[in-house]
Amino acid sequence: MNPRVRFAPSPTGQLHLGGARTALSNFLFAKNQGGQFLVRIEDTDLERSKQEHTDQICDSLSWLGLNWDDELVYQSSRTDVYQESLALLLDSGKAYRCFASKKELEKVREETGSYQYTGIWRNRSNSEIEKELGKGTAFTIRLRTPDTDNTRFKDIIYGEISVSNSEIDDFIVARSNGSPVYNFTNVVDDHGMGITHVIRGDDHISNTPKQLLIYQALGWDIPEFAHLPMILGQDKKRLSKRHGATGVQTYRDEGYQPDALLNYLALLGWNPGTEEEILTLEDLVKKFDLSQVQKKGAVFDQKKLNWISGQHLSMQDNRDILSQARAINSEWGMTKPDDFCLAVAELIKPRSKSLVDLMGQSGYFFHDPSGFDERDVRKTWKHDTPEIIESVISILDSISGEKAAELETSFKDYMEANNLGFAKVMKPVRLALCGNVNGPSLFEIMSLLGKETTLSRLRMALNNF
Repeated sequence: MNPRVRFAPSPTGQLHLGGARTALSNFLFAKNQGGQFLVRIEDTDLERSKQEHTDQICDSLSWLGLNWDDELVYQSSRTDVYQESLALLLDSGKAYRCFASKKELEKVREETGSYQYTGIWRNRSNSEIEKELGKGTAFTIRLRTPDTDNTRFKDIIYGEISVSNSEIDDFIVARSNGSPVYNFTNVVDDHGMGITHVIRGDDHISNTPKQLLIYQALGWDIPEFAHLPMILGQDKKRLSKRHGATGVQTYRDEGYQPDALLNYLALLGWNPGTEEEILTLEDLVKKFDLSQVQKKGAVFDQKKLNWISGQHLSMQDNRDILSQARAINSEWGMTKPDDFCLAVAELIKPRSKSLVDLMGQSGYFFHDPSGFDERDVRKTWKHDTPEIIESVISILDSISGEKAAELETSFKDYMEANNLGFAKVMKPVRLALCGNVNGPSLFEIMSLLGKETTLSRLRMALNNF
């Protein structure tokens, strides 16, 4: 089929998760069908559009691995194309100049109780138009829309959609300052880029009938449409900043991996047709099918994202983890050899949701605990704990090796001989070594820290508690 699709963000802020999901859907559809994925920057809002936002959006797409084909298209550089298309509409009579003032339109609205334009200038004579042009009166350009029948289209996700043309007034395609409106530039750009499928959020469904009328008026081929349900917050309202982090840049800075974020976003409202949930971008390309997208909005679940992210992280090569962690924090693990840091990554990654989380959990491998949670101390450090710690120190002193298996055997022998439960011995030892009572295998931690550091921290704990 070789489709051509596009992602068309406005550079007024960082790439939102909803925008990323739209870009991903376009990318997956194009690559699954052997087509092209294009990016258009809709920067005609000169006050709000910033180059820094364009750069950030492009950086985010590149970080996600959603690399576009061909050069970026900027709407701001296509003014001449829009004016040529407006001239075609005027010359063909499919559009007309409307000289109605704001005051006149407000009067009509008061009289009709409706914001629908009543066609004041729809059938004015050429002499009337020439007269107003001679005066230099400002005008908008309106599309001459049909007043009978319906405008219909078949949405790939929502199915047949029909709107009565009586509900669509002669809408503006160019403002009184000459600038074209969104619905017009959208059609002109999609046509000029050869877009075959328009895949976007379902908040654009209401724009589609107007855009179809513009296509018809210009005599252009109409692309297929697929409208994606919105991503919702836990309150079932459209995902926004009030629900927490919503920007791709934020998740990148927090150490989430691109494959994990893409994996989660793809599953929001789409069913891959299998029970498998952990998918790479390559997997997603192979499996993606727009017909499997659900009509119902999907609720963003941070816990599910964290789980998927953790699964991806646990499968990641430790050297990649090390290099990417240092890209976030260049100082991480620099006090130790790389082999030590790789071993830390191996231990911590199954319990981490992101690179930042992994780095945050690993502090005790690089420096002594600086503080202890009072609740952990009260729960863990009992009246007989110092005696147990003294015994543990003696055991460690007597062991020549530092391998986890040897340490585990020695500790189990000690606990069995003294009828001591696991928690009675291991929790205070973990607290002394790590500063908390949770984490990976304690014997692996002790083996990695080494005997000298382990003994030093145990003795320090005896002096502090």
